[in-house]
Amino acid sequence: MSGWVVAGTTFLASGLEFVEAATIVMAVGYTQGWRAAFGGALWALAALAAIVLAFGPALVKFVPLPLLKIVIGLFLVLFGYTWLRKAIWRFAGRKATHDENAIFAHEVEELRSQAHERDAQKVGFVTAFNGVLLEGLEVAVIVITFAAVRPDAIGWGVGGAAVAAALVVLAAFLLRKPFARVPENAMGFIVGTMLLSFGTFWSGDGLGIAWWNGEATLLWIVAAYLAAAGLLVALLRAPHVAETPS
Repeated sequence: MSGWVVAGTTFLASGLEFVEAATIVMAVGYTQGWRAAFGGALWALAALAAIVLAFGPALVKFVPLPLLKIVIGLFLVLFGYTWLRKAIWRFAGRKATHDENAIFAHEVEELRSQAHERDAQKVGFVTAFNGVLLEGLEVAVIVITFAAVRPDAIGWGVGGAAVAAALVVLAAFLLRKPFARVPENAMGFIVGTMLLSFGTFWSGDGLGIAWWNGEATLLWIVAAYLAAAGLLVALLRAPHVAETPS
């Protein structure tokens, strides 16, 4: 498995999650101050780094590799299915796409209402911390799974996530507005397909399945899922978009 594949998957997954986290941090910055926003975000990133460093090596050390591949493979199948299912429904027009401007406006309204009730700095810090931590946990889980099954790929996984985080932070600093034009659904479609494919390959490997072309079989699995997803989009395509985003 190429390190670039690992880096690319974690980069896209991280980019999606950090875009949503950045929307929350920017809302905090505009309403409760940038000190609280950046402070909460930085502490959350430190917590995520600690989680990756603590649990990645521990899994490799204490859990047998075949069992690890089965468990992590099934987990990634469920994880990837969730991402891909949402992307399919959105491409088919049966589920509304993310509207970062609407999410930003909602966060600002919520934070302003809370500022009258409690200390604004504390509210902002906690909101930024929780937003970055919760969105980043999915990224941490993905990086940990790669580290557990392929310890040689942890650098690529961490690197992909770090580059995504840096680019999102830089873009947020330069634009200072929600990422309304980020192709989130296309990114979610790709990430969901890749996670589903990795999960299928690793769980089969853990169960003792001898893939006919080794790790190159992963490409065929990816192609199969992409074809199936494209067919589902065509079959489910609706004439209008659902009214409620999520």
